[in-house]
Amino acid sequence: MELPRRFEAVVTWGVIPLALFCLMSFAGAGAAETKALWQVEWEKTVAAAKKEGQVNVYIGGWGVVLDSGAFQKAYPEIKVVSVASRGGGEIAQRILAERRAGKFLADVSIEGFNSNYLNLHKKAKVFDPVKPLLLLPEVADESKWWQGKHSYLDPEGQYVFRFTGIPQAGGTHYNTKLVNPKELKSFWDLLNPKWKGKIESRDARVPGPGNGALRFFYHSSDLGPNFIRRLYGEMDVSLFRDRRQGTDWLITGKYALCFFCSDIPRSKNQGFPVDTFGTLSEGAGLVSQYGTLAFPNRAPHPNAAKVFINWFLSREGQLALQKAMAKSEDSAPDSLRIDISKEDIPPQDRRIDRVQYLDLDLGERLEMEPILKVLNEVLAKKK
Repeated sequence: MELPRRFEAVVTWGVIPLALFCLMSFAGAGAAETKALWQVEWEKTVAAAKKEGQVNVYIGGWGVVLDSGAFQKAYPEIKVVSVASRGGGEIAQRILAERRAGKFLADVSIEGFNSNYLNLHKKAKVFDPVKPLLLLPEVADESKWWQGKHSYLDPEGQYVFRFTGIPQAGGTHYNTKLVNPKELKSFWDLLNPKWKGKIESRDARVPGPGNGALRFFYHSSDLGPNFIRRLYGEMDVSLFRDRRQGTDWLITGKYALCFFCSDIPRSKNQGFPVDTFGTLSEGAGLVSQYGTLAFPNRAPHPNAAKVFINWFLSREGQLALQKAMAKSEDSAPDSLRIDISKEDIPPQDRRIDRVQYLDLDLGERLEMEPILKVLNEVLAKKK
């Protein structure tokens, strides 16, 4: 029997809202279920971490962020055991030494690219993937990070997470009583014969400050290996390994220029006549310094490690890092999170959107071997 048109219209317009309601309810239920999945996993992880009761964080250079107690305040039931160093590859050496002795003690490794990528990952295969551990939406959401993506040093994009991107303008410092920075526009100006015998440099053949700058010199199309050869081959550069000594020599005027000195911002703020060159005409690179994070395999407290990693990479954790470093060092690393304040970071240490940086923590630019080969050849000829 044919339905009256009015009844047919009522049925039709009644079914459509019902269908839409069912569709929206199904979509909403799916979204709620997806949200519940990560929440359930996170709550389960936190509960297991509290039972473990401890997380062993091995950290180079930036251990002050653990001393601040920010993580302990957020998770008082999880004790942070900090194994800290001033850098220089000590964390990698310690982890490898422990493992040779059959001890698997590290839960998290926060260090520079030399330690985490080259020594512990590439050579020793120490790490499990970090990527599956990123549970919190604010951490996993790549739109919250620089250039809209997570950054990993390893080609697999899994193991060595990079959380800072710090402008590297060459790591060159000067005594303000002996040098007029306005006279130096290019790195090539530092090779003027007037500076011969007046330059010191940290010995970058050992890990520490200066590796990023050397990588910038080497890979810059305007500088290249020839700049390194001429600097160390022609300018009678004095090498040091004791960081305090290098800074003292610059402060006292024993040398006018220093490549890769430490604690310059702090010394400047204390009133000493030292400063750092800004970006010269050849531009700047971008480095992570100690800003890489990895998850050692056979970690004794895996759930606590997962909680710490998510906290550390969250807005709260990265702000804690910037604030702690600014307070203790008069400087601060620029987090790759773009949804947090940068007011604690000195202007010269901030990334600037309009600058095209040479990213030094990618692919072959991470390798120090070809650069050290050039440096060793030059220094051997000077003996």
